[in-house]
Amino acid sequence: MQLIFVGVYMFNLPTLTSPILLRGDEHTAYRDPAVYFHNGMFYLYFTLVETEPDGRVFLYLAMTTSADLQHFSLVQKLTERNPAMNFSSPGNIIFFAGFYYLCCQTYCRENGEKYGNERSRIWTLRSNDLLHWETPDLLRVKGDDVSEAAMGRMIDPYLIRSREGIWHCFFKQNGVSVSRSMDLRHWQFCGSTDCGENVCVLADGGRYRLWHSPHNGIAEKVGSDLLHWQDTGTLITLGQKKWPWAQGRLTAGMVLDLRHVPGIGKAILFYHGTGPQDEETIFDQYACIGIAWSDDLDHWQYPAG
Repeated sequence: MQLIFVGVYMFNLPTLTSPILLRGDEHTAYRDPAVYFHNGMFYLYFTLVETEPDGRVFLYLAMTTSADLQHFSLVQKLTERNPAMNFSSPGNIIFFAGFYYLCCQTYCRENGEKYGNERSRIWTLRSNDLLHWETPDLLRVKGDDVSEAAMGRMIDPYLIRSREGIWHCFFKQNGVSVSRSMDLRHWQFCGSTDCGENVCVLADGGRYRLWHSPHNGIAEKVGSDLLHWQDTGTLITLGQKKWPWAQGRLTAGMVLDLRHVPGIGKAILFYHGTGPQDEETIFDQYACIGIAWSDDLDHWQYPAG
């Protein structure tokens, strides 16, 4: 039995009774998890989808915290109710130049669209405490000279700093596109490659590993740099076949690598599942955020419930 200590708390991943951290229902969906670990606390950010009594749907960037991944603080909305923006899909959280940065998207559905329209863009929010966030700032990943109108539809950002110290922003457009920057403000567009959505990238030894979401499951690519990728043939579906709550789709994987953290020593995979119907049918309802963990980023364990 492996006991994991976080601050003054103790929790035991292998004995979690359910893979579900946040459970959706007919009125609420929890999607697109992004998690940051700091001072013994997990900060969990996600898309909160609410279907109101009249059937209208609104998306929010929201968060909760936990010291043990079993007990969570009250969910807090970080953005306003506004279908013309619908801030959502946090990619990850980084620390740079004295501030935390959270990247996310707008998923504009002001005309009753099911999916975000062509005005959808990607953004960062800045904070000094992971709880209170400044007004979102547009990520001009096509370059300073490209207007917002000319940037095209883009969603699902993810930020990573290369071994050479250059920030890279991955985002869903023409497969996955990538831009690079030294300061998170001025960007150079670097091109695109075939890929699914909700990209997550980590350095692992002498290579980078990229996880993304095709139609179902979490697929993987590897590369020696952040611009050139090869498929590994991996498709992570965990216990989906036995989980009615995820049988429609398992997607949006985000890997938090805490293998180097004393007392944890695991990489933790967060994702969301929708079911039992396909996500195309119940896109705005029933999504649940789930968990799995690994010692090596190849073999994943998860609660059986």
